[in-house]
Amino acid sequence: MLLKLLLWVIRLLVLLMVVVALLPLIPSGQWWIRLWDFPRLQLTGLLAVPVLLLGLHAWLQRPHKEHAMWGVVILAIAGWHLMHILPFTSVWATEVPTAEVEPGENQTTIKVLTANVTYSNDHFEEVLSMIRREDPDLVLLIEVDSAWEDGLSALDEEYSHGVGEIRGEGLGIMLWSRIPLLEQEVKYLVSERRPSVFATLDAPGIGPVRFVGAHPVPPGLEERKVSSEEERRDSRERDAELMLIARHVEKDPDNRWIVTGDFNDVAWSDTTNLFADLSDLKDPRRGRRLLSTYHAEYPWWRYPIDHLFVSDGFHLIDIDRVEVEGSDHFGLSTTLTIGRKDHGKPEASAEEEQEAQEMVEEGAEDAAEHDGR
Repeated sequence: MLLKLLLWVIRLLVLLMVVVALLPLIPSGQWWIRLWDFPRLQLTGLLAVPVLLLGLHAWLQRPHKEHAMWGVVILAIAGWHLMHILPFTSVWATEVPTAEVEPGENQTTIKVLTANVTYSNDHFEEVLSMIRREDPDLVLLIEVDSAWEDGLSALDEEYSHGVGEIRGEGLGIMLWSRIPLLEQEVKYLVSERRPSVFATLDAPGIGPVRFVGAHPVPPGLEERKVSSEEERRDSRERDAELMLIARHVEKDPDNRWIVTGDFNDVAWSDTTNLFADLSDLKDPRRGRRLLSTYHAEYPWWRYPIDHLFVSDGFHLIDIDRVEVEGSDHFGLSTTLTIGRKDHGKPEASAEEEQEAQEMVEEGAEDAAEHDGR
């Protein structure tokens, strides 16, 4: 009786693992579907549970065909998850070339620090010290409210240029720059509540560099409706914002681009991959390290949702995670230099363009519905 019960537990557990592994393939913006994009690394580790139970059952009742079948299914699930994860390890080819630094050579570089500081955090001095220690040319901070504006007021003296918007409830975003800005603008791509930073840097020794800092709405975010009921946001507005940024890059492929921020989407998701395909931007983590940035307090429950993408013509000197005291995110510190452009821009397929257009339309509808409340 106990062996039969154990076998049924194994069957149900493996089938559940199959369902959650494949659920993100459903073309839906529902948060409870999209959120299963995130924990692929954790789900791969959890496969150890059915493996151990299957081994125990086979040992107690001798191996037979059903054991082999479930073993093959478990291996297939693990392989499916690893297909998403392995591109962000050293076994994969890099997308952004590593800069070849000659001893004594004076290279032109751009160092970018991207950090979600968490608006409820009050560790202003510690974060300011971290920024000074990293000494970046560009500082993009997310969830900057009036308290953070006051706490980091010294940055206005240390950085000659700045653009962004101070807002409460985790909606603020600010860029500080030592590099002169030829153009600067705060855009509301999908929602009037979600600003993004657009700027053109006059980078010495490089020329114009287009910069975008973004913080789309996270799927699963709890929001209070007029009726005082709680609801969770789906991914449509987030997806639309990423597609619209990709379109900006797509329309200006001759310039160099840096796009960074808290995308609230994992590096391997279909949405982020579509963003990269449309824009032809590259992820410097590919072929190197995963660098999961959220949640900073729970090592066993982290995802790579803070990103930096660059266009062809940038080479990587260094990319690493940095601790942001009091925040639930790590920051990303990235040092870039210019290099030879390695290839021409491929054209996105008609199917990808159509998928992006549908995301933009659905996201606009979702934003209009929530902004009107």
